[in-house]
Amino acid sequence: MTANSHCSSVEPPGLDTQRREVECLLRRCELRAGDSWYVLERRWFEQWKEFVESGDQNSSSFPGQIDNTELFEDLDSYHLKERLVENEDFVLVPAEAWHKLLSWYGMVDGQPPLERKVVDLPSTLKVEVYPVQVFLCLHSNMDNVVTAQFSRTDSIQRVQKTVCRSFSVPPGSECRLWMKSSDSSCERLRNVHLSVLDACLSSGMTVIMETRNADGTWPSSRPQIMRTSVEDQDSYQGQPGVCGLTNLGNTCFMNSALQCLSNVPPLTEYFLRNLYLDELNFTNPLGMKGEIAEAYADVIKQMWSGRHYSVVPRVFKTKVGHFASQFLGYQQHDSQELLSFLLDGLHEDLNRVKNKEYIELRDADGRPDQEVAEEAWRNHRRRNDSVIVDTFHGLFKSTLVCPECHKVSVTFDPFCYLSVPLPVSKERVMEVFFVSLDPYAKPVQHRVVVPKAGKVSDLCSCLSEMTNVHPTQMVVADVFNHRFYKIYSADESLSCILDRDDIFVYELRDPEDEQEDQVLLALYLRERSHYRDYGTGSSSYGTSLFGHPLLLSVPRSSCSREALYDLFLQRLVRYVRCPDPTDELDEEDEDDDEDELYKTQTNGISDDDDQDSVDRPGPSQSEPCCSTNSQSDVPAEPLPHLNNMQTPVDRDTATVTSNGTQKQAEEVEAFCRSDGPCSRDSSGTTAPEPASEPAPEPAPELASEPALESVQNATQDKEEDKQEEASSPSPTANEQPMKKRACPKRRRSLFSIQAVNSNGTTERGTGEGDSAVSFSSQPYVAIDWDPDMKKRFYNENEAEKYVKHVSMEVPQQQTTVQLQECIELFTTVETLEEENPWYCPVCKTHQLATKKLDLWSLPEVLIIHLKRFSYTKFTREKLDSIVDFPLRDLDFSDCLLRKHPANGEPPSRYDLIAVSNHYGGLRDGHYTSYARNKDNGQWYYLDDSKVTYAKEEQIVTNAAYVLFYHRQDKIRKPTLPAPSTNPAPSSDSQPHNANSCKNDEAGPGSASCVTMETE
Repeated sequence: MTANSHCSSVEPPGLDTQRREVECLLRRCELRAGDSWYVLERRWFEQWKEFVESGDQNSSSFPGQIDNTELFEDLDSYHLKERLVENEDFVLVPAEAWHKLLSWYGMVDGQPPLERKVVDLPSTLKVEVYPVQVFLCLHSNMDNVVTAQFSRTDSIQRVQKTVCRSFSVPPGSECRLWMKSSDSSCERLRNVHLSVLDACLSSGMTVIMETRNADGTWPSSRPQIMRTSVEDQDSYQGQPGVCGLTNLGNTCFMNSALQCLSNVPPLTEYFLRNLYLDELNFTNPLGMKGEIAEAYADVIKQMWSGRHYSVVPRVFKTKVGHFASQFLGYQQHDSQELLSFLLDGLHEDLNRVKNKEYIELRDADGRPDQEVAEEAWRNHRRRNDSVIVDTFHGLFKSTLVCPECHKVSVTFDPFCYLSVPLPVSKERVMEVFFVSLDPYAKPVQHRVVVPKAGKVSDLCSCLSEMTNVHPTQMVVADVFNHRFYKIYSADESLSCILDRDDIFVYELRDPEDEQEDQVLLALYLRERSHYRDYGTGSSSYGTSLFGHPLLLSVPRSSCSREALYDLFLQRLVRYVRCPDPTDELDEEDEDDDEDELYKTQTNGISDDDDQDSVDRPGPSQSEPCCSTNSQSDVPAEPLPHLNNMQTPVDRDTATVTSNGTQKQAEEVEAFCRSDGPCSRDSSGTTAPEPASEPAPEPAPELASEPALESVQNATQDKEEDKQEEASSPSPTANEQPMKKRACPKRRRSLFSIQAVNSNGTTERGTGEGDSAVSFSSQPYVAIDWDPDMKKRFYNENEAEKYVKHVSMEVPQQQTTVQLQECIELFTTVETLEEENPWYCPVCKTHQLATKKLDLWSLPEVLIIHLKRFSYTKFTREKLDSIVDFPLRDLDFSDCLLRKHPANGEPPSRYDLIAVSNHYGGLRDGHYTSYARNKDNGQWYYLDDSKVTYAKEEQIVTNAAYVLFYHRQDKIRKPTLPAPSTNPAPSSDSQPHNANSCKNDEAGPGSASCVTMETE
């Protein structure tokens, strides 16, 4: 007779026997978690007790069939009334007593037995009178809802089975549950082994089930998939696994690692067959609660569905950043570092060992290697047992020898990948620009070979052999954004200079030839804006740097603005056209406001202080000693003799100082007429002097200062007349002198000189006395150009020109090493560094022991990390050597410590299946990958969302960074024919930015307002 029998099935015993048996069960039974108890209406039970105590079978107190009608809200749903009280409305009887009463008296037709479980609540055991009542529905049709009750001790897996049974979900479908507690948010029920109580599922909540789509996506996250168009969702059917990954912003490192792991056959098939579902470890304190494994499974299923050109791994990226804060944000990272984190995270999330036991490691102590190795592997598997261990873990032998007591310590340690070093060259190649002292010579780009651990002086010595300039006459600087990022001293290490830095080496005058102290002057070029810099609260005009800065050696006594003006003109002669008499540079003294404006533009320096500008020599009225067309006479191609031109010693010293004496003016004029870079003809204009011809004889010395002034005044009058003729009708001969007296004019400078800091920002009050610079630290000055003057006299094209030395034409020999050399280097004896000593148990102190690694056993899939990035106390570099690695038959038989493996041991030959590539340098770069599809055997090149066919001869490059090898005895032959020669789908032919798609598999209820944002 079943539990809901309507009448008694056996003849009940005597009334006294009934009373004794039931009372004995009520006294004897204790609450135990999981046991069943039954709810019985108290009035019926009291009547039964009165009946059995009367001892009269014909008593009027006969209770009749068990009747719980008073406990139900209605007789349709048979829901219990709310707030029923034990011993007032009902009593609880153990299952054995209930079954006896049911067999003696039966039950009213249609009423269900009220079975309740004993639940182990925190600090108490209790019969669960009111079970959890929830609503069940499918994500595809949330209007169809059914109600179900579950004990708090029931597992979520039972809830899942109930939903599948209620909605006839096909067996084998991969599904997941969501718990909806409000109208707008849902939470995943990840661990199906949790109880309803532990999962915090309570009455009134809704449990939503969704099943995975055929394309590997979940209905709740379909917008994450990129489609070319709505129609492509049904029409596209590509090769599974041949799928791009969208770059979310510097996530190429992640895409490269995912593509390589995706093409590891045993790991991918493990996820595609859903074997991971039964092995998710939600309680491992070292794991990620199964979330990394689930996120990785979602990416793999989408990539191998064959329904997508490209997948957006946004959820996976979020999960990785959540559990590894170093990958938060969108900075560039290392693909090998992500790979290491991912393999460790997958291992812990899928570890079959739920409770790790403590195991004390033992040293070899002279025991045979075979015995110690087997013990180490056995201990490792007792704590670590997952598909990652099965696929990627091997064992190597570590031997440490103490240098003092010669204690030998042998241990066997597991590894997940091999990080093998590359042979490091002791030299490096640097490309620098040499700026000659000759103002007409263009910068020359040189390629020099210097010691990797050398100093800046070594760079200068190597460059000296090419330029015939003594190293002491060179200064090395890093130029960045039109300013000096750093000026190096001769004893600084070359490791401070990166390959991507723009290094300029400036030639200075020989200090032994100078009579007085020299100042190393850093010169910037700035352009003034047309508008005042109101944002800084200053009345000055804003400036911006341009061009290449210069380093000059200047006598300390020649640091006035007037002296520096002519010196700078001489230094910039190659690309600064000096004005001739036909240029209109004069400006009128119309009023004080314009004069004040000019002072503001030149940082308060005026040309008419103390005396009229025409009465004192200087940059404001004297003709600069430059050619008017020098830039057009410099050859476009470099000449071999430019680097070896003999520059006069006094070329840079012939300046006009602030006192404006006759002697200095005569020296300037004599320089311009004799040894200077240009000579003055009879008409007052200047002409360039050919560099290859000998300098003319010195001209006669100027007689006196008035003679110089008369020449200058005549030139000024000539230009003023030309300006007036061009701007107004020609006046009569008698009117011209009157007009000149009424409107005195002055000569404008091409630029003004400012004292600045190293960033090129103007600093007021830094000059000392009449000097334009400060000598308290490294002096920096800037020449400020008015935009109009810069446009007329500064030749930007010429300023940017440079020539290449013959050393740049010599092709760099690409270093090639064999992978076998790297593996041998990995097993070479090395001495531990001071930062990582070994504690010797005999000496009782830390020692710099010698260490040797040997390979003992290899995994099914071997990952080899080429250590291209080298970081030491002295150097930081990326090694661009080509590592020649085989695509087939990589044999480790000579590398294994066991030369004669036991019977049944796998072979040690491997074939390549994937490569992670890195292009670029230390600070930036780009990651891609090559991978061999396991189904058709074709190689593909995967560059973020782009996927193209690849040939085997393209795979070995100097960008190879991480290699994936599969052992030959485990390689499965391709199940599909080789693809055709048509190009593989890529973003060039199939755009990836259209993410609108037709939700054909979601069903009619997919438009529900429920959002599942916790993923």
